Amino acid sequence: MWNYGKQALLALRPLTAASLRSASFHPMRISTTTAAPVFRLLGTVSVLALVVLLPTLANDEPPKPSDLTGLHIALDVGHSLSKPGAISARGQVEFVFNQGTARVIAGVLRSAGAKVTILNEDGTITGLAERPQLAARAGADAFISIHHDSVNDKYLKTWDHQGQTLAYCDRFSGYSVFCSELNLRAAQSRNLALEAGKAMLAAGFKPTLHHHEPIAGENRPLIDESTGVYEFTELVVAKSGKLPSILLECGVIVHRDEELIVQTVQYQTRIGHALVAALASARDQKIIGRHRLRLPSWNAPH
Repeated sequence: MWNYGKQALLALRPLTAASLRSASFHPMRISTTTAAPVFRLLGTVSVLALVVLLPTLANDEPPKPSDLTGLHIALDVGHSLSKPGAISARGQVEFVFNQGTARVIAGVLRSAGAKVTILNEDGTITGLAERPQLAARAGADAFISIHHDSVNDKYLKTWDHQGQTLAYCDRFSGYSVFCSELNLRAAQSRNLALEAGKAMLAAGFKPTLHHHEPIAGENRPLIDESTGVYEFTELVVAKSGKLPSILLECGVIVHRDEELIVQTVQYQTRIGHALVAALASARDQKIIGRHRLRLPSWNAPH
């Protein structure tokens, strides 16, 4: 088991989902190595829900390091300050989750040798089609838009948190990956999405399938049910670029437990390692990267 996985288990053992939902507990960045003193203030109970939801405890060995040297990845921070996206169960806007997670993922990719360009890090880019175009101009090999998920309004309930009545849904949790067949590199985008979904699953994350439900606003065709990969034809950031492009929903922030877990550096780092594995595999399969055509050598006549 990873060292931080062991630390997380020891630190979180006294907790339940109920204590984590306490109105006094609202971290935006949690480190499981330092959380125990805070958690002890909240009471002593079981942590079964968190053990189930924390994929950092799933594998016995850390992933083998992959070399991404030579790859240039554009990470898009989903949404913006003026259009901040979904509202979490505790009232935080999605953009803040996207920003924090993208920064951690960028660090992991750079440690693996990749060049990383973070797009919209300050939240000032409101245009969606503009983002993959900026990635192409920067010379990136692939475009990944980082998001956090919500659910259809029909599933939302309300609860009181710090004097506010807020919406939540504990029914759905997990990640999902989207691509568009309208992308100029549609086949590569699809294959990159499959690699990302496969790597996320292998890292211990659980896909969510609620976007496939045949209701208004959902009904997305599944490309691979087992790894949570969807076709989203009209998804602007996925269809507008000249690069292999995907959108990754890192977790469901209207789920009251998952909202807390996705904010941990351990969870975000784990996603980063999964993407390193996906990108390395995609590069090895020539899905992404610069693969120049080698012309046959010949000798000029004397």
